[in-house]
Amino acid sequence: MTDFAPSPKSTAIRVSSLKANQTKTFALTPEQAEMTALAKELGLSGLRKLSFKGEINADGKRDWLLTARLGATVTQPCVVTLEPVTTRIDTDVARRFSPDFDEALVVDPDEEEVEMPEDETLEPLGEVIDPAAVMVEALALALPLYPRKDGAHLGEAVFTAQGVAPMTEEKTKPFAGLAALKAQMDGGGD
Repeated sequence: MTDFAPSPKSTAIRVSSLKANQTKTFALTPEQAEMTALAKELGLSGLRKLSFKGEINADGKRDWLLTARLGATVTQPCVVTLEPVTTRIDTDVARRFSPDFDEALVVDPDEEEVEMPEDETLEPLGEVIDPAAVMVEALALALPLYPRKDGAHLGEAVFTAQGVAPMTEEKTKPFAGLAALKAQMDGGGD
């Protein structure tokens, strides 16, 4: 996850303090300074209205289920124009913490291929469950990968040596000429 600390006080909940027959609720709304630090860490131009509210419940005999609602307003640079793009994120988050988490599913950065687990919400159960860490991870996963300002589009760039006809996208479509020829023949042209 991340080194981001949402506040001086710990948001981590000790698993030993959780009771199987009770719901543990939480509501995180970081201060502006914390949101500014998080925005910098995630490469955002701005972050506002960040909230993460939910609960932790027993899930079977040994597992714990965290369910929450993430809300945030993020500002990112447009991938085409670099102008600011503001996006509202509202998404449900679920994580199941289990002591039976298969350590073989942990990603090794040296491996070329990674097998995805069937249950993508599964996390290893440690001594604590930290809703702030889950919030940061969920926000990072919910960010638009390629934010684009309305109406912004990337034009076609054509580069070639002097005196050589440029290769355009239209010319790379081998059947485009055949379609035009067919249309001409169907129209009774010579």
